Amino acid sequence: MSRKGNKLLNIPQGVTVTINENVVQVKGAQGTLVVPYPADLIKVENVANQIKVTRRNDEKSARIFHGTINSNINNALIGLGSGYTRKLKIVGVGYKANVSGNKLTLAIGFSHPVVFDIPPGLRVVCPTPTEIVIDGYDKIVIGEFAANVRATRKPEPYNGKGIMYSDEIIIRKVGKTAEGSGASSGGAKK
Repeated sequence: MSRKGNKLLNIPQGVTVTINENVVQVKGAQGTLVVPYPADLIKVENVANQIKVTRRNDEKSARIFHGTINSNINNALIGLGSGYTRKLKIVGVGYKANVSGNKLTLAIGFSHPVVFDIPPGLRVVCPTPTEIVIDGYDKIVIGEFAANVRATRKPEPYNGKGIMYSDEIIIRKVGKTAEGSGASSGGAKK
């Protein structure tokens, strides 16, 4: 049994859910999200202001989709109800970020600034030059945009420089030292 798939999803205030064949449409104040699902394998219904996702049969393909569809609908409900936030921090001397209009500009040690177009539906703010806050209602778009920004200069383990998630822990490595190399031991063994 899928514990994720059997979970009943509460519909937040101000959010409406329309269930059509193969599509669940979630509308909120910020926008609309559409969650497709295979109607021949999964059944989605609105029961007493809660969304219930069930399998039509017990085949492997239906079991695969059960929890995934439930989680995707839950992400849409949470996103349009309260929204999602992803925070990035920049570590490095001279590294900084700036938002102007619909562009995010990063100065992260390259010979040129790196410019990102901000996707529609996202709000990107830089409270300080070394912080980036991404807000929105679509969890997939927020995660993809944050991952693309982070991928331009991933944090490296020796100095800890780069772009990282605010809750990310970088495991630091010790650099090379001349002490343990055995260079001062002389030549021949006794």
